[in-house]
Amino acid sequence: MTNLTVLHSALAGVYLLTPDAASFGFNNVLKVVGHALNAGVRAVQYRDKGADPASRLDRAQQLVALTHRAAALLIVNDSVEVAAASGADGVHLGRDDGDLSIARRRLPNRMLGVSCYDQLEAARAAIAAGADAIAFGSMFASSTKPAAVRAPLTLLSQARSSWPHQRIVAIGGINRGNIAAVARAGAHAAAVLDAVFGANNPALAARELVQGFNEGRHEHDEQRSPV
Repeated sequence: MTNLTVLHSALAGVYLLTPDAASFGFNNVLKVVGHALNAGVRAVQYRDKGADPASRLDRAQQLVALTHRAAALLIVNDSVEVAAASGADGVHLGRDDGDLSIARRRLPNRMLGVSCYDQLEAARAAIAAGADAIAFGSMFASSTKPAAVRAPLTLLSQARSSWPHQRIVAIGGINRGNIAAVARAGAHAAAVLDAVFGANNPALAARELVQGFNEGRHEHDEQRSPV
């Protein structure tokens, strides 16, 4: 996928983040991602900060092949180089992951996602630098990043109203019990990790998350439909 309009529309619904392969095992990562894709997940972010560069590139390429067979996106976390070399659909950067303008020039036709935490001003600056997707969170308490700053659901609604051409992503502590609220508040996508990879039945968990997000998105759309 190279058309940015296509990439934008594809970043929707449940956005699955992967755990480090060192703790989970990369074969297990591939297996769970496969189950999630079969359940309807259409965007995956490869996160593997502990891996050496060669392993990260090889694993990213494997995930690109897997996701593209399912007509889904593969976004690489924090490495423009791996995203460019692997054929991934884009990169996601945090505050310490490099210059956004340089990333935009390196990946002109691919998705550029940026963590904006709880700050609309950070989102404004990221969009000015070329960001396509702006992520806010942690929306709820998160076992992955327990010390992360918390962002209110109203921030999603504000961002969607302010920047209708960007994709709004929610992250942090999202699970089956609260994913509908995230979609109802205006998120185009909800990033999850433990809710799938920590589940006893990842395939079932992914299906339930997809269903929950779709329910909330339907309510969001109904609230904005003309009477």
